[in-house]
Amino acid sequence: MKSILALVAIVSHLAAGAQGGSTRVPVDDVRILLISAIDSPTGQAQGVLTGQMANLITDRFKAAGPILIDVTTERRYRQPGCSRLKLTFSQDGVNLPGASGPERKTVDIGLNYCRDGTPPKSLS
Repeated sequence: MKSILALVAIVSHLAAGAQGGSTRVPVDDVRILLISAIDSPTGQAQGVLTGQMANLITDRFKAAGPILIDVTTERRYRQPGCSRLKLTFSQDGVNLPGASGPERKTVDIGLNYCRDGTPPKSLS
């Protein structure tokens, strides 16, 4: 029940942000943003990764900034609640071995995803 209430609060917060400008929602589970992007009329959701995973990544790379997540719908499939999503993770102040200093790093991932967590049955 707690999880459902948290999801409702976050989706409501995302909807309010979509009406009044861009808002980054703190999430420790990226799936919340995937579902929000699928449900959003604009096909987008933005968040900032929190929790143990964010701490591990930030500590590992001695990074200076939060881990930002942008989810964009690239294509909506015929199967209801299923889309092709682009996830962009970015963080400032990342220190990589051999680099001259801290820098902004970005990773893009493409994902076929449905609201129920499964891949689409068809890509049409």
